[in-house]
Amino acid sequence: MLTVSGCASDQPGTGPAPQLGSDSSRAPALTGALTVFAAASLTESFSDLRATLKASAPGLALTYSFGASGPLVSQVIQGAPADVIATADEVTMKRLTDASLVEAPVIFARNQLEILVAPGNPRGVKALADLARSDLKVVLADDTVPAGRYAAEALAAAGTTVSPVSREVDVKSAAAKVILGEADATIVYVTDVTAAGSRGEGIAIPPAFNVVAEYPLAIVKEAPNRAAAAALVESLVEGAGQDALRRRGFLPPPR
Repeated sequence: MLTVSGCASDQPGTGPAPQLGSDSSRAPALTGALTVFAAASLTESFSDLRATLKASAPGLALTYSFGASGPLVSQVIQGAPADVIATADEVTMKRLTDASLVEAPVIFARNQLEILVAPGNPRGVKALADLARSDLKVVLADDTVPAGRYAAEALAAAGTTVSPVSREVDVKSAAAKVILGEADATIVYVTDVTAAGSRGEGIAIPPAFNVVAEYPLAIVKEAPNRAAAAALVESLVEGAGQDALRRRGFLPPPR
C-alpha cells in the first residue's frame, strides 16, 4: 500500500473534473482521502505519479492498493471501500459493470507481452518455442489473471505448449521468480521488463504471436470521494498520468 498526497475538490461539480497534476490556479483545491485499486503491472507508473500529485495537491491523501485484477474486483464486489479501480483487461472489469458497481469504464493504457530472462540471457532463449524446452524452468502468471490469460493466448498462437514449474498469483510475482534466479524465463508485460532494469533482459515476441492488453479504468459508483476520483481518471486518460505511463513503456489508449 502506498499513501501519497494529491489534490481534490470538496464537492463534486457538474462541469469538467479538475485535473490532478494541473496548474492549481486553474482548478479548485481537491481534498480528502482517495483509494485506488490497480493491477500489479501499474505499480511503477502509478507510483511515479506520486510526486506530481504531491506537488500539485497537498490536500489529498491517496492510497494505492496493487494486486491481481481478479481479486481486486472481488474486493469491490464484496464492498471494500474504493474510489477508482484499474484492471489489466476488460473481461475482469466487466464483472463490475455487469453488477452495476462502477461507472462506464474508459481505456487509458495498452501493453504488450515480452519474455523475461536473466541478464545476458544465459540459457539462450530466443523465442516462445524455447519455453517448451525441458531444460528450462519456466514460470507463468496464473491463468485466472490477465497476464496469465494473455500468455496462454500468445503461446497458443505460436503453437507452443509449456509446462511451467509454477503458476504465480500475479505478473509481478512471475517476474520476481526470474529476477531472483528461481526460474529461467517467464512471460510478462513489456513494462515489467522495463521495471526489471539491469536485473533482467527482455526477448521480444513477434506481433503475429503477441497480445495487446487494454487497461480499463472506472469510478466506483459508491466512491466516497467522487470529485477526486473523477479528477484522477481525467489525469490518467489525458493528463500527467499519461506521461507517467509512457515513461514506463505503456502504449497510449486507442483514439
